[in-house]
Amino acid sequence: MISLIIPTYNEEENIENCLKNVLSQTLPRSEYEIIVVDGGSKDRTQEIAGKYADRVVLQKHRGVGGARNDGVNAANGDIIASTDADVQLPPDWLERVRNYFEDSDVVGVCGPNLPVEPYIRARVAYFFINIVHTASAKVGLIGMPGNNTAFRKKEFLGIGGYSEELSYMDDIDMGLRLRKKGRIIYDRHMAVKVSVRRMHEDGYLKTMLLWLKGDIRLLLGRNPGEVKYFRKEE
Repeated sequence: MISLIIPTYNEEENIENCLKNVLSQTLPRSEYEIIVVDGGSKDRTQEIAGKYADRVVLQKHRGVGGARNDGVNAANGDIIASTDADVQLPPDWLERVRNYFEDSDVVGVCGPNLPVEPYIRARVAYFFINIVHTASAKVGLIGMPGNNTAFRKKEFLGIGGYSEELSYMDDIDMGLRLRKKGRIIYDRHMAVKVSVRRMHEDGYLKTMLLWLKGDIRLLLGRNPGEVKYFRKEE
């Protein structure tokens, strides 16, 4: 079985479309479970998620990495898939995940992101981001973005899961550690569509430079540092 983990916080505008999308996957429903991990939403996120998910779990640990860890701890599946509440998956996404893990050497699978919104700047930004990710994958540097990734639960727990000490880049950090356990596949055909609403507000160049700085620091074995938010927190 595959356990799909979706962390949420005040996502009532997106969570229903996300979960309906998950339920339209080509993989038979009996072969996957949906676990929503909610960080204490003040809106109707939990109520809406409860209509579609197998379980809605209240987050206990810190950060998005902590939320994903909580989801893994609640999961029944040997394979863990991870995405976000504002993401739209291609219909064969979970089926591709299942097929890759038929190879016992594979410990992780991930793919690229594409913007949902029709902003030209967003399309240009992700064009360059995906070029970098594709090139990095060819030399074995695969960060495994948390909104488009899957991994074996046993190996994930063996590396200690997602770091709860990092304020961002926890998913990239996890992927770099997981590659020591086996083969990680980057499938450019496994692209998911993500909302760029925060990136649009914060600034594309600033966000991309922040990510690049974090990547470099992680590769050097250093903490990527604290996130410097460009917008006021809600």
